[in-house]
Amino acid sequence: MSTLAAEAPAVREQHAAGPSSAATHPALYVLTTACPDVTGIVAAIAGFLAEHNATITEAQHHNDPDSRTSFMRTVFHDNGRGLLRAHALDEAFAERVGRRFKMHWRFHEVQSRCRVLIAVSRQGHCLNSILHRWSTGTLPVEVVAVVSNHQDLRSLAEWHGVPYHYLPIIDGRKAEQERRLIELFEKAEAELLVLARYMQILSTDACRYFEGRAINIHHSFLPGFKGAKAYHQAYERGVKLIGATAHYVTTDLDEGPIIEQEVERVDHTQSAEDLTVVGSELETVALNRAIKWHAEWRVFRNGHKTVVLK
Repeated sequence: MSTLAAEAPAVREQHAAGPSSAATHPALYVLTTACPDVTGIVAAIAGFLAEHNATITEAQHHNDPDSRTSFMRTVFHDNGRGLLRAHALDEAFAERVGRRFKMHWRFHEVQSRCRVLIAVSRQGHCLNSILHRWSTGTLPVEVVAVVSNHQDLRSLAEWHGVPYHYLPIIDGRKAEQERRLIELFEKAEAELLVLARYMQILSTDACRYFEGRAINIHHSFLPGFKGAKAYHQAYERGVKLIGATAHYVTTDLDEGPIIEQEVERVDHTQSAEDLTVVGSELETVALNRAIKWHAEWRVFRNGHKTVVLK
């Protein structure tokens, strides 16, 4: 099957370019595959790409012994000669490799960046970090809009030139607000929803809609210290280690497949406010890494966990 969970659209047809431009900057692609682990997978993929004028520039491969599944991410370019059109390339791969190994696969064009919709509430540290990294070109995404149930962060988003959509939850009509969120996601042609300290629990229907397409940041190691004042809870318990967890959103609250975690040691000399500052920094690091790896097609769902090929 030419599909893979939590991935962006397949390769689009190449537009014509001058020969000197193509030779200097050959089109770059990523092929992601997952299939039962058997002998010959790497050789088959490498052989297919060689037959189609492609040069492999990077490859990561992992065999999971528990699920007996092979995961592979292969980066390649076309040597400036051009590949088959997207549909034809996909069909050729299906015939030569995909069906033979019972694969889930997808081709991606590196130039086509993942379109991201960011949801926030009142805390702006994660949003600020994402927008800064995006605006400086260090986060390989396209931020299409920011949505919030509060007005607090409008000026930050608009300073970066990003549309800001205020979607309040009026009189408890949460289902209506979520429908508007989904409509906005579709209208913006977004591919990933990032919950950057969005302090609302998505409904079961919304979680299912965003399956594999939504990343949340949780302010601790899952599932401890839930709630709005997690760092105060940690302080009261005298923790020696605090952390943040970025994970995919599922119907199980804060228990989706983990993409990245970040930690730092703390001690009794630090106040709850100190822990909040440290924790906020950890949240931004973990969340940005998760977004980047998702956007670069490095994250593979593997049951209740993930494989991240870095």
